[in-house]
Formats: sequence, structure tokens, C-alpha cells
Amino acid sequence: MTIREDSKLAAKQRTEMLKRLRAEHADTVARAQATLKEHKKIHRDICQLIRDQAKTVPEIATALDIPTQTILWHLTALKKYDIVTEDGMCGEYVMYVRVEE
Repeated sequence: MTIREDSKLAAKQRTEMLKRLRAEHADTVARAQATLKEHKKIHRDICQLIRDQAKTVPEIATALDIPTQTILWHLTALKKYDIVTEDGMCGEYVMYVRVEE
């Protein structure tokens, strides 16, 4: 068997294994996909809200009707990937704004 044939066989076996695992864990995969979809929606809503004007966590939470701790968690993730940045302070609260693309 040549190296090329061997790598094709390994790729085919890997694909079959992944299909089998997805079928065995269909519920877990569905929950993970639903969670990811929900997070993407929240990220999109946050980014749309702070695109033009910086806002604090409580302002964002009130506008989106989402608990402040959830908003802070998502803002931390968005900040980690340089999607949002801090833009000064409003009293004791940090203001967040969408980074220009």
C-alpha cells in the first residue's frame, strides 16, 4: 500500500468514526449547537447596541433584558477576541464600545 492510499484509508476511517460519534451523541451535539446559536445571537445584539455609542453593563443588560452577569460574561469573551473594547468610565462602570472593523 502506498503512502497516498494509506492516508486516503485513514481519512475515510476518521470520517466514518466521526459520523458514528455524532450519531451516538446526537443529543449533546444538538444542545451544543443550540447554545452556540444563542451565544451568537447575544453577541450580535450586544455589538449592534454598542456600535455607535459606548454603554455600561447595566445599560446593555436593561436594553436587552438579559441579566448583568450574563452580559458581563459575554462582554469578557468579546473583549478577549478584540471585538469590543473599554471606552472610559461612567461613574463606577466601565463603558464598552464595538471595535471598528
